[in-house]
Amino acid sequence: MKSRLSRRAVLAGAVSTLTVAATVRAPAQGIQERTIRWGHLNNPGHPTSLGVRKVAEVLLAKSGGKLRIREFPASQLGNEMQQQSALRGGTQEMFSASTTSLATVVKDFGLLDFPFIVGSSAQAEALITGPFGKAMLETLPEKDLIGLGYWGLGFRNVTNSRTAITKLEEFAGLKLRVIPNPVYLDTFRALGANPVPMNFGEVYTALETKTIDGQENPYSVILSNKFFEVQKFLSATNHTYTQNIITIGKKFWDQLSADERKLIQDSVNESRDYQREVTLKADTESLGELKAKGMQFNEIAPAEMARIRTATRPVAAKFSADLDQAKVRLFNAELERVQKL
Repeated sequence: MKSRLSRRAVLAGAVSTLTVAATVRAPAQGIQERTIRWGHLNNPGHPTSLGVRKVAEVLLAKSGGKLRIREFPASQLGNEMQQQSALRGGTQEMFSASTTSLATVVKDFGLLDFPFIVGSSAQAEALITGPFGKAMLETLPEKDLIGLGYWGLGFRNVTNSRTAITKLEEFAGLKLRVIPNPVYLDTFRALGANPVPMNFGEVYTALETKTIDGQENPYSVILSNKFFEVQKFLSATNHTYTQNIITIGKKFWDQLSADERKLIQDSVNESRDYQREVTLKADTESLGELKAKGMQFNEIAPAEMARIRTATRPVAAKFSADLDQAKVRLFNAELERVQKL
């Protein structure tokens, strides 16, 4: 009896091993050896970098070692516009940066930059994973880009070297670096600041030399780029929620087999929860570290926040008029839904 059971166990184990081996090998039938260059703007260790590495890990395993991602952090492949152009031209494979930079390619992405549209990360997540976020991905192929999904990076907050911002009037005259995007420019003009469009890689030096007074970014970006070394004041303005979009060049995408495309998309999808967790953790921990490193942090009283929001309302009205009205209606309907969460 024991001998018969033993033989059955051995046979079962052998079948199981063969099944696993077949499962691992099967995807590789339509897969070539490829190295995929993925560029982004943030430093190693930032949640974006950790997300890239997780996708690389998952994809390597799924492809049987054939599809490798090589990370190029910290703007090594150029600024936002340069990397987008490289993707569209077929000289770079992947890129992740804020949806803000895509507004120069598809204007309707500017809707996500409207100030104070969401009040929590849960609302932001619901907006981007719902019908509006999906509709925006569908606009990219005609621009020679493929959108694989979004990573939330947290609320943006203002830092500067001159004053704590506790009320609307304290924005007056501040030279603040913003992403080169019309919505951001008009938002900070409405607050009385002097917004300066500037590529991200130039920001630290501009802050250090006092060419600009401040900038605005999520806590994790402020920390990982060591802005605390050249900025004193950090104010919880929470004016927009940054979404990173993962893009791949259409010219490269069209060269891939159906198996390769599926593995890349599946790897991005399976890494989303991990990236979301590290982002939320980094947001909390980054604020604590920024305080520990000497930044003077302040929240803004609800009454003053209401004044600040009111000052920026004309921005949404102005830019909505110049966008695809079907997208604007979908966006507003989705906002109404998620703001109840």
